[in-house]
Amino acid sequence: MKDSMIRGADIVVRSLIAEQAEIIFGYPGGAIMPVYDALYDYHEQIKHVLTRHEQGAIHAAQGYARVSGKVGVCLATSGPGATNLITGLADAQIDSTPLVCITGQVAAHLLGTDAFQETDVVGISMPGTKWNIQVRTVEEIAPAIAKGFYIARSGRPGPVLIDITKNAQVDFGSFNYVPCLGFRSYKTHQVIDQAVVSQAAKLINEAERPYLLFGQGITLGKAETELKFFLDKSGIPAACTLLGSGALSEDHPNFVGKLGMHGNYAPNLLTNQCDVLIAVGMRFDDRVTGDLKRYAKQAKVIHLELDAAEINKNVKAEVAIHGDCKESLSLLTEAVDKKTHEGWMGKFKELEKMEKEAVMQHDITPTKTGLTMGEVINQINQYKADDAVLVTDVGQHQMIAWRYFNYKKTRTQVTSGGLGTMGFALPAALGAQLYDYSRQVICVVGDGGIQMTIQELGTIMQTKAPVKIVLLNNNFLGMVRQWQQMFFDRRYSFTELDNPDFVKIADAYNIRSQKVTERTDLTEAIEDMLIHDGPFFLEVVVEKEDNVFPMIATGCSVEEVRLS
Repeated sequence: MKDSMIRGADIVVRSLIAEQAEIIFGYPGGAIMPVYDALYDYHEQIKHVLTRHEQGAIHAAQGYARVSGKVGVCLATSGPGATNLITGLADAQIDSTPLVCITGQVAAHLLGTDAFQETDVVGISMPGTKWNIQVRTVEEIAPAIAKGFYIARSGRPGPVLIDITKNAQVDFGSFNYVPCLGFRSYKTHQVIDQAVVSQAAKLINEAERPYLLFGQGITLGKAETELKFFLDKSGIPAACTLLGSGALSEDHPNFVGKLGMHGNYAPNLLTNQCDVLIAVGMRFDDRVTGDLKRYAKQAKVIHLELDAAEINKNVKAEVAIHGDCKESLSLLTEAVDKKTHEGWMGKFKELEKMEKEAVMQHDITPTKTGLTMGEVINQINQYKADDAVLVTDVGQHQMIAWRYFNYKKTRTQVTSGGLGTMGFALPAALGAQLYDYSRQVICVVGDGGIQMTIQELGTIMQTKAPVKIVLLNNNFLGMVRQWQQMFFDRRYSFTELDNPDFVKIADAYNIRSQKVTERTDLTEAIEDMLIHDGPFFLEVVVEKEDNVFPMIATGCSVEEVRLS
């Protein structure tokens, strides 16, 4: 793909088009201005969305990437523009989200002089990126972008940052784009050892109480069908992590619930009663394991994992199958016996009944006067589409929404898992919606988190993205307050919020809005929101001191999960 001499800025844009980037989220500034000038001539080939903050841009790119499975792209200028991306980069790194972020930089001859808006963004971003590079000449631009996209999307996905000096953007060079198909020292495919698969199958076939845990690796590896086939044949109960939600329909007979600090009772408790634990595409995060010294010590662990760094990092595996889970699950399915494990599955059902009586009944059909977060999500379930995307912020609402949202399709869960970034949801929902206007994107937020990126209502207004925003307002930083109640003698230190009139704010952005304070108005409001042709802001005032259970307190074992 050769052309006559063009500006480096045009090479940037043409490279993005060559990588089939559909949409860029960004915010202009001095050091990236040549690229924005070039974008003026390519608006029919690639769309740009002007967010209201660079953090909004990168979270929107994350939302787009998580729903589409493609690489999200964002642009920012140097200095504060670049540093405003850092939270999103760290978030994308720990949650394995493929991004290519391009930042402007001062001219090469000014590097190291403390020039206006000069910041060492490569040094700052290094721990939070899968790969980063500074480009100082026009000849380096296309190869860097090609390599960046390859690294971002291949193997275990992750974020890439490409910092381009201003002189490289304005200098002229030839455009000869060659997609990157690999390079020495970076191996993305692991040949699976059939002997190891046989060892794993032997353990599974001999097990009386086998148990499978799956994470986002199923979605990233496009192994949803392989997981279903394995469970159908093996009869093994399966539970998901927060980011694994949606990889298996919750209607599947082998699905037993959700893992983690605020997951379901049975999946947590019975982790310490299984005899074989099969972990697929998950990294044994501390929110899932609780106290590692007391985690599944009775079980022989089989770990199917693409990233070798995750194997034996937290939990030692009896058998580790290193490779793509789409391939390894298929091989394992061939090798295991067909079984049902009805007695073992019955234990999950017994404990599920206990949780329903102790927790779910209160959450979904409460006796309290005030509305609960659980009943709001339950009402949404009654009217949402099967492929509706749930985007959540971080806090109590996140855990409640995750617990009660009925996931039936893959890539319907978008949240900040590993980093726990407040302010994530609103821009991420925007990015998810702009990928596909036809799908329902339901953004559930708390009154604390939404105020961290509330300016992105302006981007929703400008793009007319039909995001459905549900604000669960308890006038508290709810999750912190819950901990203060349970572990700090109700010393509510700086967690109560005096909030603005959110409906007036939404109105100011020309977004249709409604506030619900009474149970009798909830169902109609949710119906109105979901059928509305455009963005909608629904504020629901909920109980101020409602807590999320079950719960595993920090430092406790999974078998110490509490129902109250």
